Amino acid sequence: MSVAARPDPVPPVTVTDAESFARAAGATPEQVRDLERFLAMLEAGNAVMNLVGPKTLPEFWNRHAWDSAQLLALAPEARTWADLGAGAGFPGLVLAILGKGREGFHVHLVESMAKRCRFLQQVVDELALPATVHNDRAENLKLAVDVVTARACAPLSRLLGYARPYFKAGAVGLFLKGQDVASDLEEATRSWEYEADVVPSRSDERGRIVRVRRLGRARKV
Repeated sequence: MSVAARPDPVPPVTVTDAESFARAAGATPEQVRDLERFLAMLEAGNAVMNLVGPKTLPEFWNRHAWDSAQLLALAPEARTWADLGAGAGFPGLVLAILGKGREGFHVHLVESMAKRCRFLQQVVDELALPATVHNDRAENLKLAVDVVTARACAPLSRLLGYARPYFKAGAVGLFLKGQDVASDLEEATRSWEYEADVVPSRSDERGRIVRVRRLGRARKV
């Protein structure tokens, strides 16, 4: 394992509403309107199924939208993304909204639960997003993408297993993690050899983003 901790040259920015999100993320008015429509659909969907914690909805712009959007700055040239365990669409749907209209931009939303896939497809269709919903397990798919990502999907040791086919096809990993990232990284070394760096989150001083560039099975001693 090779892990480098990088200080963030830009301090975290707390976003409180659509206007401050637009400033932080550089979003256009059209993108903000799509995110507002997404939020309305999320609130309606959350009333009938467990998509996100209800208490987090008032924090949508910072905890969900900005937390997801910050990934674009870490891979500005990336055009194809795979969001594993896409759930309610974070970060995948946010990335698709912000990438809408960019030539070649596409997000693969990978989710094993059918009812969540129906919600994701509803948002994709309603907002005409450059995204494909896959109702399948991540490790079953053979998708060649620039970046594979996930948030609140699984411990890193399992997540790397899910993402292995994407690394084999040339992807870089950007995984949103919490403050316990050090123990998560250490646990993953029992199963994997990997090269990674840890980037502080722009949305939460406690959060981290693990960027994985190389992945292989750990050698047995």
